[in-house]
Amino acid sequence: MPVKLLIIEDSPSMLHMYKGFLQKEPFDILTAETGKAGLRILRDQRPDFLLLDLKLPDMDGQQILELIAEEGLGTTTLVMTAHGSINIAVDAMRLGANDFLVKPFAQERLVQTLHSAIELRQLKSKVAVYQQLDRPSYDEMVGSSLAMQAVYRTIDSAAPSDATVFITGETGTGKELVAQALHRASPRKDGNITVLNCAAIPKDLIESELFGHVKGAFTGATTDRDGAAQMAHNGTLFLDEIGEMDINLQSKLLRFLQSGSFQRVGSSKLENSNARIICATNRDAWEDVQAGRFREDLYYRLNVIPIPLPALRERGGDVIEVARSYLRQFAERDGKGFKDFDEQVQSLLMNYNWPGNIRQLQNVVRNVVVLHDGPLVTMNMMPPLEQVVAKQAQLQPMSVGGGVLPPANSTTAPSTPSIFQPSPMPVSPVPGTDGGDDDLRPMWIIEQEMIDRALEMTGGNVNKAASLLEISPSSVYRKRTLK
Repeated sequence: MPVKLLIIEDSPSMLHMYKGFLQKEPFDILTAETGKAGLRILRDQRPDFLLLDLKLPDMDGQQILELIAEEGLGTTTLVMTAHGSINIAVDAMRLGANDFLVKPFAQERLVQTLHSAIELRQLKSKVAVYQQLDRPSYDEMVGSSLAMQAVYRTIDSAAPSDATVFITGETGTGKELVAQALHRASPRKDGNITVLNCAAIPKDLIESELFGHVKGAFTGATTDRDGAAQMAHNGTLFLDEIGEMDINLQSKLLRFLQSGSFQRVGSSKLENSNARIICATNRDAWEDVQAGRFREDLYYRLNVIPIPLPALRERGGDVIEVARSYLRQFAERDGKGFKDFDEQVQSLLMNYNWPGNIRQLQNVVRNVVVLHDGPLVTMNMMPPLEQVVAKQAQLQPMSVGGGVLPPANSTTAPSTPSIFQPSPMPVSPVPGTDGGDDDLRPMWIIEQEMIDRALEMTGGNVNKAASLLEISPSSVYRKRTLK
C-alpha cells in the first residue's frame, strides 16, 4: 500500500518540482499551499508523513507542529527551511519534527531523507514485538536485567536501518560493544566498522583522521591518506567520545552527516561516503550543548536513536553473570580450573558500586585468574575493592552461606597483599614538608613499592607481575634496578 505523504508548500513551482522528484517513489502525494488547507488534510486523511515548509503565508509552520502534537495526529514530520534559518529548524525539532532539509536540496537528498524517515517509523512499530523477549546475552554483551533487555530490543530495532545512533553511558559500560552489535546485526555487516576515538587524537590531527588528507597538506603528510569516513564507506563509522570533538570541526561533521560529502585536509575536491554513523559519549551531551561546547543542530542530527547504557551497579544480578562469563573465558585461556565464585565473593561483588563498570570488573576477575587457581574463587583471592566499604559498614557482620563477611572497619588484614595500597614502610618526607600525615612521596618510590608487592604476590614471576600492573616485563626489570 502506498505511503501517504502531504507536502505543504506555498510555492506552486516548488510543489511541482518536489512531486517530480518523487514520481518514481511509492508515495501517494497530497499537497497544500496554505497552513489551514494542510491542517484540514492532516485531520481528514491522516497522512503518514508531512513535508512542511516553515514559512507559510497564513500561519507559521511551528504552529502546525504544535497542533499536530496537541491533537495527536501521529504524522512523521520533516521540515524545510532556508540556509539562514537553521536555528528555526532546530526549534522545530524541539516541537516534534523528526528531521529537516535545508533549501535548496537535491533530489537524492529528499529521497534519502524520506526513506530514512520511513525506516525509523517502521522500527518504532516493531518495538512491541520484542517486549516479551528475555535474553541472557546479546552478541558479546552479557546480562538478563530489564535494563539490558531494553538495550537489546533497541539494537534489534535500530540495526536494520541507517538511522544515526547515539550511545550514552559511564566509562566502561560497553558502548563499543553496542556499536559492534549494531554493525553485525545490520545489512552493512560485510563492510568495515571503523572506530575513531575523538578523545585519543590531538585536536590538530582529528580532522585528518576523520576525513583524510592529501600529500603536502601539512608537515609530515608525505602521501595521500584515507580518513575514517572513507574507510567506513558502505560500512559503519563509530565516533567514540564524540563530546570531545573540537567545536570548529563539528560544523564539518554536520555537513558530512547531512550530505554524505566531505573534503580531505588540503583538498578542494568533494568526496562521498555512504557510512552509517554511530556515536558515543560518557558526558552529558545536552549539558555540553547548553554550555556551548557542542552544537545544538549537530546534537539533534546525531540523537536520532538514543541508547542509554545503564551503569553496572544499576543492573542487579548482571554483575554475577558478567563476572562468571569473564571467569570462564580467562580460566580457559590460562588453563585454570575456576568454575564459579563462592557465596561470600558473590555478595562482595553485588555490594560494590563498580565506578569503573564492566571494564573494572573484567580487570578484577583477570587479577584473580592470573594469581590463583582452584574450582571456586574465594575471599582470600580477591583484590581489595575500596568502595565496598560503605556498603559493608551497613551489613556488618553479614552471614553468607555459613560464613561471616568481616565488617568494613575490621582490623584483620587480608590474606593476599594489595598492590593498590601504598606500602606501610616508612619513607623520608619530601624536602620542604613538615613530615606530617599528608606528606607526599616521590612517584619512583611508589612505583617500586607496587612492583615489589606484585612480585611478592606472583612468587617472583616477572611476567605475571607485569601483567598484573599492566606494564611490560622490561619496565619491571628497569624500575627494579633503580634501587
